[in-house]
Amino acid sequence: MSFLTLDLNLLRVFDAVMTEQNLTRAAGHLAMTQPAVSNAIKRLRESLGDELLIRTAYGVKPTPRAELLWPAVRQALAGLEAAVTPETFDVSKAHATFRMAMADATAAFWLPSLMRSIESEAPGVNVRMVPLTTREPRPMLLRGDIDLAVGFFPGVAAQLSSDTSSPIRHERLYSGHYVCVMRKNHPLAKVELGMDNYCAANHLLVSFSGRAHGLVDEALAQLGRERRILLTVNQFFTAGRVVANSDLITVLPKHLIASTGMTDALVWRELPFSLPAVHLDMLWHERDARSPAHKWLRKHLEGMNTTTLRAVANSD
Repeated sequence: MSFLTLDLNLLRVFDAVMTEQNLTRAAGHLAMTQPAVSNAIKRLRESLGDELLIRTAYGVKPTPRAELLWPAVRQALAGLEAAVTPETFDVSKAHATFRMAMADATAAFWLPSLMRSIESEAPGVNVRMVPLTTREPRPMLLRGDIDLAVGFFPGVAAQLSSDTSSPIRHERLYSGHYVCVMRKNHPLAKVELGMDNYCAANHLLVSFSGRAHGLVDEALAQLGRERRILLTVNQFFTAGRVVANSDLITVLPKHLIASTGMTDALVWRELPFSLPAVHLDMLWHERDARSPAHKWLRKHLEGMNTTTLRAVANSD
């Protein structure tokens, strides 16, 4: 294969298919038919002498050669796009709708500041919130159901750090820690919180899936201990209400206690055992990485709200 005879348009198609991991979605992005996209990939395969993309039940999977090739193709196309169409984004004149997925507690921090900025800086921007009921938001991003996800996605973040072929991008916004939360007049609020009285209490678990087993239970099992989970809920706001009006205790990220709306009725104590840090990550799809409007949104979330989170997390 000679580079002089290579049709460079095929690289645009290759980039779109790698980004979408699906021929049909890539065709829609390129305003082409699906057979035309398939034909372009076939021609590129013949030129490069590699299968490049293997069909699966859910789309296509890149070969090792495709994974090595894509970063260089993506960087070259990004450079050309920037040279041909210089960025002239004016947020005050922008018209866009963002679909975002967050847990209720995270949204309670992010949305007030975001709405103030939109009202004052970007009157043509709208936001549509989508329920986040999983620690695995990548399928929603791949399907285009959402433009951005913000939350605690430990397994996802770890995989993305080592997977250069994934079209999902991520950025860490904040790192905090878990604490034990209870009502102000709870019996355990008046004594030292030890392993025995912690395990003897009745517990509430915030679980998106409803499964009565979480990070705390895994840590306790390693220590040969266990607890009784009397109730599971799927919202931090509900957790705060229940704990403030009962003898149940719960474990929450410290920076999210305020989002329960029950700060005046709650107290927190350090846990009598260690847990991994809780990270807040922002995830988005490569298809939106160069969008000026999307860049504005990410920059806003990265800046104003992380300052708020740090201030809350460092308060008593």
